[in-house]
Amino acid sequence: MDPTKSKATFQPPSSSLPPPLHQTDADEEDENVKQLKECSALYLSLQDCLVENNRNWKSCQKEVQALKACHERRNKKNDKGN
Repeated sequence: MDPTKSKATFQPPSSSLPPPLHQTDADEEDENVKQLKECSALYLSLQDCLVENNRNWKSCQKEVQALKACHERRNKKNDKGN
């Protein structure tokens, strides 16, 4: 048996673009993630980083700082609206 003929290669359709990273995940996640609104994708990226780095927060500081900045922007926007 020829091993090159038995392997099928997967090629995704080139006509459709994938959704933004984690956008669909945020839509389907629990209510806590949905409450983060515009910061939800950053939160999910942080979660991915922590999983990939064995829960090492030092390795994920870029994601931590991005989520913190997003949260602070949301708080400032909410304070101005009140």
